[in-house]
Amino acid sequence: MSEPLGQLIDALGVQHTPNPGEMVTDALVIMKVVTEDGNVLLRHCYSDGMSWIERVGMLRIAERTELDDVNDED
Repeated sequence: MSEPLGQLIDALGVQHTPNPGEMVTDALVIMKVVTEDGNVLLRHCYSDGMSWIERVGMLRIAERTELDDVNDED
């Protein structure tokens, strides 16, 4: 059963402060999920209307950004 993610994301403390003039148009959410029996899963969901090209592109850019941040800390 699908449910809106707003309250789930809010409860995890996830926030974004857009810069002046920015407008959020799409979202790709990656979630770590622990099942009742203790299995750890990776789940994802995305905005209506996003093509696979947009989803993969956002994932790749996010990956590069995160890796750059990790390399900058060393």
